[in-house]
Amino acid sequence: MDRLRQRADFLAVADGARVNSPAFVVQSRRRDDDGPVRVGFTVTRKNGTAVERNRIRRRLRELVKGLEGISMRPHSDYVLVGRRAALNRDFATMLDDLRSALHRLDRQPQKTRDASR
Repeated sequence: MDRLRQRADFLAVADGARVNSPAFVVQSRRRDDDGPVRVGFTVTRKNGTAVERNRIRRRLRELVKGLEGISMRPHSDYVLVGRRAALNRDFATMLDDLRSALHRLDRQPQKTRDASR
């Protein structure tokens, strides 16, 4: 599993499917290549100070490590957008939320980009 680091990749995933959870939002996009699953993490400034945002980001990274990529579709990109509730939410509950969100994403049809854009 690789990390998303380029802004263009984050923007591409933002156009895909999304599922909300109390502690985070999961966005996904299927890629056309044969690369590994890639995951990105972001937390906006409205979620607190830099220390709080980094703590949220660290918790989200640990959630994905706890999944071991089993629940994630191959050849896909995912972005977890942290919310302030991730600071205080129980880790086991957040892990269940992530599994549920990934399951819901699997059932959603993937959005296709409009060629006229």
